[in-house]
This record gives sequence, structure tokens and C-alpha cells, in this order.
Amino acid sequence: MNMQYIRGMRIHWDRISEESYLRRIPALAGLDTLDFHSGLTCLTGENGTGKSTLLEAIAVASGFNPEGGSQNFLFSTRDTHSELWQAVSLVRGSRRPKDGFFLRAESFYNVASQVDEYDDGAGFLNGYGGRSLHAQSHGESVLALVRSRFRGNGVYLLDEPETGLSPQRQLALLIELIRLEQHGSQIILATHSPILLGAPGAEILSFDDGGIHPTAYEDTESCRVTKAFVNGRESLLAKLFDM
Repeated sequence: MNMQYIRGMRIHWDRISEESYLRRIPALAGLDTLDFHSGLTCLTGENGTGKSTLLEAIAVASGFNPEGGSQNFLFSTRDTHSELWQAVSLVRGSRRPKDGFFLRAESFYNVASQVDEYDDGAGFLNGYGGRSLHAQSHGESVLALVRSRFRGNGVYLLDEPETGLSPQRQLALLIELIRLEQHGSQIILATHSPILLGAPGAEILSFDDGGIHPTAYEDTESCRVTKAFVNGRESLLAKLFDM
């Protein structure tokens, strides 16, 4: 039985113009419906395959700010999100989330600035680790956000959260995501990280090969390339540079 807050989604292509670039993204152009079967879903694939575009559409259709934050974040720095969200219908489960957040690496700075503005000495920062996210390194601020602000029993959408995080920080983030899932949360993230993709029980959806399809961890390009480099660095580099 599917117990997710967001059980799936549907794209109504009649709401998207014929000239839209979205129709030229193979993984998206062939997509009508998509179901989620796990508390933790990883979207992976090469750059430009539509992972972040789809995640953004799910976030905006869920009521989140396109730049990130909770559903109460109303700021706008620059309107750059695609029209896809207007064509997305979400299939919601019987449960209702008690919390939620949209984290995207490319606009995290803007979210951190908005947290400071919302605080204004009123204690708002207490929910974000007690100090400005700008006063911490990127890795520290992301972990502070997840540990302090993500309360569980919620929907958390993360777009490449590993950006700027060391392998150790990625492992720490992985632990937090597993903890959140165990506390009744649903997490959907777009990632290239072989560490985050290794979350036990995660459903991995690949955007490669012109479509969206489930794949095993060992078959992801991130895992295969990383494994090939670690296990045969010298021979791989020799082939790449004709050394």
C-alpha cells in the first residue's frame, strides 16, 4: 500500500505551449504519470536531463517558494522557474504532512539571507540552529538546516543538496535523511552523489536513456564512474589523456 504524502504526479501537456523547451527534454517529453513508492526517492542522471526541472515543478505545485524554503517563504529574487508546475497535478496520499521544505543548492544563499531577514531579532533563527546560516560554511549551514529545521513527519524536496559538501558531510547528511524517513517523512531529492544514492531502501529513478526508469544503485552512472575511478585511477587517466 502506498503511504506517501505525494503518491505520484501527472503532467497535462495541453497546458504547455508547443514551442516550450520542456518538450525537447526527452525524459520529460515522454512522461505522463510518475508514481513514488518509497519514503526516499532519488532522481539521478546526466546534467540537462530534467531532474531539477521536475523536482522544481513538484515543489511549486506543492506550494513551496521556487527559490526554496517552506511554504511560508514568500520572497522572490528572480523569476526563473519553468512553466512545468502549471501542468503538474499531484496525487496526494491520505496522510497530511506536518512540515515541509524545498532546498535547492543554486539559490540556498537567497534562502539563508531571507532567514536572516525574517529573524530581525525575533528568535526566528532558533529554528535554524541558533545562528545565521551565512555565519557558517556551506556544509555546516546545510546540516544545521536539516538538523534543526526539518522536524519530521513532513515532505522534503532537495535539489542537489550535496553541492559544496565534503564526503564526510555527505555521509552526515545521509544519516539525517534516513532519520527523517524513519520519523514518517517523505524525501525526494535530485542528486549525483554516490553516497546519497546509497541510502538503504531508496527508490532510484534514472533520467538517462531518454526516459525515467527505476534503476539499481550499482547501475547508476555516478556509482559506475566513481567506482571505475577509485579502483583504476591510473589506467583510466591514461586512457583519457593517452598517457
